[in-house]
Amino acid sequence: MNAPPNSEEFYKKLKGQLYETTSWPAEYLYKFIVKSDVKKIAKLEAIFNNMGAVINKIESKNGKYTSVSINLLMRDPDAVIEKYKEVAEKVEGVISL
Repeated sequence: MNAPPNSEEFYKKLKGQLYETTSWPAEYLYKFIVKSDVKKIAKLEAIFNNMGAVINKIESKNGKYTSVSINLLMRDPDAVIEKYKEVAEKVEGVISL
């Protein structure tokens, strides 16, 4: 999900899918992969700070990358997409799954 060819089209499709498949507000699970860099991981965590998020981190076998799963209650698909955009803007090289 990191910078798809036409981001707005991608987000529009995601928003439609989220409205169709989920009753809001709902728990949402974000998954990201970042290089194992303490500053990048801290930036990512800070975006979800004070929201009641449950954050789990798993480092890859060789320690080069870290998978970050963030589970939290979101009010609607627009809020979900806002966070994806904020992460893409603030955390360089992040891969959103």
